[in-house]
Amino acid sequence: MEEARDLAERSSRSERKRRDSFGIFDGYDSSEESSSSSSSEDSEDEVRNMPPSLPIIKNNGQVYTYPDGKAGMATCEMCGMVGVRDAFYSKTKRFCSVSCSRSYSSNSKKSHVLHLCPTKGKPPTKKAKVLQKQPLMAKLAAYAQYQANQQNQVKSKSVVPVEEFDWGRYICSNNLVGAPVTCFKHVPLCTFWSDVTEGVRVEVLNSDTNLSTKVYWIAGIVKLAGFKALLRYEGFDNDSSHDFWCNLCVPEIHPVGWCASNGKPLVPPKSIQHKCSNWKAFLVKRLTGAKTLPSDFSVKVHESTQYPFKKLMRVEVVDKTHLCRTRVALVEQVIGGRLRLVYEESQDGTDDFWCHMYSPLIHSIGWSRSIGHRFKRSDVSKKIEGLTDAPSQLFLKVKDVDQSGDWFKDNMKLEAIDPLNLSAICVATVRKVLADGYLMIGIDGSEAADGSDWFCYHSTSPSIFPAGFCEINSIELTPPRGYSKLPFKWFDYLRETGSRAAPVKLFNKDVPNHGFREGMKLEAVDLMEPRLVCVATITRIVHRLLRIHFDGWEDEYDQWVDCESPDLYPVGWCQLTGYQLQPPAAQGKGETQNSTRASEDL
Repeated sequence: MEEARDLAERSSRSERKRRDSFGIFDGYDSSEESSSSSSSEDSEDEVRNMPPSLPIIKNNGQVYTYPDGKAGMATCEMCGMVGVRDAFYSKTKRFCSVSCSRSYSSNSKKSHVLHLCPTKGKPPTKKAKVLQKQPLMAKLAAYAQYQANQQNQVKSKSVVPVEEFDWGRYICSNNLVGAPVTCFKHVPLCTFWSDVTEGVRVEVLNSDTNLSTKVYWIAGIVKLAGFKALLRYEGFDNDSSHDFWCNLCVPEIHPVGWCASNGKPLVPPKSIQHKCSNWKAFLVKRLTGAKTLPSDFSVKVHESTQYPFKKLMRVEVVDKTHLCRTRVALVEQVIGGRLRLVYEESQDGTDDFWCHMYSPLIHSIGWSRSIGHRFKRSDVSKKIEGLTDAPSQLFLKVKDVDQSGDWFKDNMKLEAIDPLNLSAICVATVRKVLADGYLMIGIDGSEAADGSDWFCYHSTSPSIFPAGFCEINSIELTPPRGYSKLPFKWFDYLRETGSRAAPVKLFNKDVPNHGFREGMKLEAVDLMEPRLVCVATITRIVHRLLRIHFDGWEDEYDQWVDCESPDLYPVGWCQLTGYQLQPPAAQGKGETQNSTRASEDL
């Protein structure tokens, strides 16, 4: 125990660990599985040119390399992964990753462990064990058997549904502010929402009545939080005792005048019936000059929740097991513009990946070949009725760039958000320049020997920055793992490596007037487990970068996200689209506080 603590303290600055954005931890360099067929450029590269200083360990045909073979070995108590002890997570080195520690602490310690069993239209909950997450590179073989065993077990388990999270109570009890819908350019009604303000009147069901039939009354918006509004019945004035929260996009909300047009009765709440003898005159006076929703509001809601992607459309998407390449996948589900993609070679439909239709991770068929990106060909020959390639016009368009002159070159240095650890901005290198402004980026000191964890960013991506960006903006820059000259200085590093920093003028410096503020609440995708949308908070804003904190979880799970990311949504988006919202860690039924994690692991 003491030895493990000493190792952790000595390496806290020099040993930087990386977390997989899909739930897998990559705390050491490793190579991919060797391929038996290396003639095609699209096949897996064989492991070769290994530095002689790296010890090589073979296990079930899989090749592993470690930076230090003297650190001793350890076995993860969650997934069974065997690896170098010093590269394991937590002071006690019980887990190979942050994800395994989180899964173990929130599931394995309870007698009623919840198992993943996706249902149509309902992504799994955060308190369910995510059993289908895929390992990266060396972890693939070690994790495969555990995954298969757990997926067999899950078939016999029932799902315990998550009680719907009460945003209204959460906001009111903590005096919170929800990010406005107008901040999210990719969500329904964004362009119309500027007219929805406090004071707008609507017609809603009257719940304060003894009548057996449905009756309605006028209510005004007292407070807005995303798609949700705190409403107060007309006539209560400063009395908030009957205030209630409602999603303004549900069918029960109507513009003023709807009842008259549809022959529905307007009846004042029984609590205030005695306050006025002529309610008709009262409403005429109150509503004169007041604003309401557009008469076609429900039509706009319906139209804005129709999405162009359809089931069985084929796309190219990043391979979550080898980030340097893409694979063909089929659209299986579309929920609120979010796509559940199943890789074409998946035998049982469980090898899937969630992302938004505007994600930079998906492309039209043929994209990889057109820009020179690595691509894994599928051996599937089975014909599926209704299969079609998604039209190219459905995908996110990137800005045209001029790659002539002083453009990005191989081996130029920069700073980049690590796609395997979205809480970190790291020292990085341009490893390959592709066509149409795309770049293959590697994280210094943490790359696999064969480049299998290089990641594709467009040159205009808001996730790459010029050298010095973090220092100027007081952000902690993650130096190359094992780099000993701390604090890190770019000038010294460039001189030592004989490298050149990418010119500042090549980076995207546009900062939109996004409207986000620190402390605002929203619903955000947990990109470590991208099928999950969680209650979250904006804790820091740097130009167009937002620091997203998941409520109820430690800061180490925070993620840097662009202000225009399609993985951010306003309060009430999940309710509107039918997607399942993950509550804060302490809010889920049957789930304990985050502090229930083993104290020795914190």
